Amino acid sequence: MHLTFDVPAVLGVLVAGTLYVRAARHRSWPPGRTTAFLAGLATIVVVTCSPLAVYDRTFFWVRSVQTVTLLMITPLLLALGSPIRLLLDTAEVPWLRRHGRGRVARALTFPPVVTLALVVPVLVLYLTPLYDLVLRSSIADGLVRLALVLAGFSYFWTRLGLDPTPRADPHLVSVWIAFTEVVFDGALGLVLWLGPLLAPAHYAAAHPGWGPDPRTDQIIGAGVLWIGGDVAGLPFVVALFVRWARDDERRAKQIDVQLDEEAASGAAPSSGLWWENDPALAERFRRR
Repeated sequence: MHLTFDVPAVLGVLVAGTLYVRAARHRSWPPGRTTAFLAGLATIVVVTCSPLAVYDRTFFWVRSVQTVTLLMITPLLLALGSPIRLLLDTAEVPWLRRHGRGRVARALTFPPVVTLALVVPVLVLYLTPLYDLVLRSSIADGLVRLALVLAGFSYFWTRLGLDPTPRADPHLVSVWIAFTEVVFDGALGLVLWLGPLLAPAHYAAAHPGWGPDPRTDQIIGAGVLWIGGDVAGLPFVVALFVRWARDDERRAKQIDVQLDEEAASGAAPSSGLWWENDPALAERFRRR
């Protein structure tokens, strides 16, 4: 089995993992979050040091697997680790505390903006000359990989809501954004499947004499980006619905406590209809 060693990627993973573990060790931090974060870092090592990295300039489909991993799987696992909450709990970050919920931060995390941040990097990578540059330049390749991870993390960070975020959008918004991302995956997959070959001269020269021919290779890669991206997004949808259910359960308990306190004090409830006592629905269903 052929392996390679990406020094910047491995150093970055070691630094991030060490800082996270040291911060989590000195407080009652859920072990599941630590496991998720370290698993996210492990996917970076797999992408950059395994046979995937050896053949990422040889076959188009290998590059597609790397893209899906760095954009969808790695950031989701990192976001499930709640690194921003851990940072705020362990370090003095006055700039982040001061501007984290400011007007600029709220604008940058507006749902359509976050959706574009997830979709645009992939479109730019595969539909512009950037793809040829990535195949020729290790520096450009590393920067694109970093951009994919950051774009994916900004998406999952704001949509999951495990970490503090500048905005508190309804969960239904996140569901619609997830389905929008599925549409973009399909569109890109069809363009690559039916469109002209990307970097044909490079792949013709790099072909090792075994494996799929360039056209079949790109068709497989298009399927990976399309179907693989959707499959990789399923855990996010599941996590989103689980958090949605937990938030509804917590809100219901708060309403029950409020009603019990009103009954115990002998005070007349504000309404005989339960939904009018729910802060999220009171304005919509209040009596006129």
